[in-house]
Amino acid sequence: MNRNFITAGVLTLAVISANAQNINGAGATFPYPIYSKWFSEYNHQHPNVKINYQSIGSGGGIRQVTEGTVDFGASDVTMTDEQIAQAKVKVQAIPTVLGAVVPVYNLPGVNKELNFSGDVIADIYLGKITKWNDGRIAKDNPGVNLPDKPILPVYRSDGSGTSFIFTDYLSKVSPDFKSKVGAAASVKWPTGIGQKGNEGVAGMVRQSPNSFGYVELIYALQNKMSFGSVKNATGKFVRASTDGVTAAAAGAAKTMPEDYRVSITNAPGATSYPISSFTWLLIPTHSSDASKRGALKDFLTWMLDHGEAEASALSYASLPKQVQDMVRKTVAQIK
Repeated sequence: MNRNFITAGVLTLAVISANAQNINGAGATFPYPIYSKWFSEYNHQHPNVKINYQSIGSGGGIRQVTEGTVDFGASDVTMTDEQIAQAKVKVQAIPTVLGAVVPVYNLPGVNKELNFSGDVIADIYLGKITKWNDGRIAKDNPGVNLPDKPILPVYRSDGSGTSFIFTDYLSKVSPDFKSKVGAAASVKWPTGIGQKGNEGVAGMVRQSPNSFGYVELIYALQNKMSFGSVKNATGKFVRASTDGVTAAAAGAAKTMPEDYRVSITNAPGATSYPISSFTWLLIPTHSSDASKRGALKDFLTWMLDHGEAEASALSYASLPKQVQDMVRKTVAQIK
């Protein structure tokens, strides 16, 4: 009896091993904290499926998935028509959650949360505002004793969806920034120092007094960094929160296009946080590996059924119901 039991156990392990799936993906650092949690939980519930993910930046994610070197990509910037046309592998963008990009700073002696207008942030990166006690920063922060110290701007050096969200917002509120820098995952910054990933920018700002940068909200919270409120389209200074991101997405959710390519920076609404965005997984529309395709589709369904409920715990906003309903239909069409 024992030998039969052992034999059955060996056969069971052999079946699990034969059906095991290693799925490899790469891309955005913006959603890495929640993707890491999701992939771990999904593997715990589905031991035969292991999803490996490298947070290399949105540019790398788009490049690798469209060249067919990974099973899926991830990006915080929607693919351009040119990228779609040139892709060796056709992909479907699937929105997963929403998040916020926040202006972070390291200002010794200043303990009050600062306010930042979009045009002020733009001019810091254009090199027009160089001192912390500049009159325009002071105007937005009455009563704060700002130091007469030079500002060290920090930016992303890699192809970054976080940079796209940030520059997309700045291009909407500053014509000068739009004409001189523009909105893209990778831009030529007029001033400052570059760092790789949200982790790199967060680390540089934390260790550099008088520095200023931008990271995804969860990185600021996890690293206990100071971050400012940002003036929205109605003229109100709003601190980043899941509620503010959800408010920014409200209008887009009602008119979401089938390809999910939409920008919600500087969205209307008194409570909208202005530097908000969807983030997307990039899933090949056709796959020769039926088992991997099936596993990815099952994960996406699991994400909608279970993962979305965990978004707020990591300072992301879950997809609006209208968008979740659209995504379910899109997932069903992946072949």
